[in-house]
Amino acid sequence: MSIGHTLLGLLESGPRHGYDLKRTFDEKFGQDRPLHYGQVYSTMSRLLKNGLVEVDGVESEGGPERKRYAITDAGITDVSQWLAQPEKPEPYLQSTLYTKVVLALLTDRSAADLLDTQRSAHLRMMRILTDRKRKGDLADQLICDHALFHLEADLRWLELTAARLDQLAKVVAP
Repeated sequence: MSIGHTLLGLLESGPRHGYDLKRTFDEKFGQDRPLHYGQVYSTMSRLLKNGLVEVDGVESEGGPERKRYAITDAGITDVSQWLAQPEKPEPYLQSTLYTKVVLALLTDRSAADLLDTQRSAHLRMMRILTDRKRKGDLADQLICDHALFHLEADLRWLELTAARLDQLAKVVAP
């Protein structure tokens, strides 16, 4: 996820302080990975330097100064271009799971046990996500669906690999 583009997109609805940006980001996108304040302010500093945001005002109200940021026309153009670009599909051709299976076979460890352990971990995570999906709002449901579909694909791969372990062992450890 592009933090900079996400913060720029949030600014399109109007100027905000860094604290407000962090809070809104965490509510909308960061439930599992909230932003650190330092990340917000370093990103805003970079966006300011690149002319994508400007300081719309500074308030102190008896405390430290708080900058209010506003998106510039260049920032709006940048967000529009980013939104129009499709994300690169990630084929996971160098999977850690595959590497572990091959290493287990090469070192005379049980690749079947490794696959069983991984399957259990995936199923456990799927139960957690399914429960979260049941209790969540629409945004949470969509996020959980995305994760669940990926986990289901991993499970299919685990099953296929388990069925082909004997063949794979002959290929990687002749």
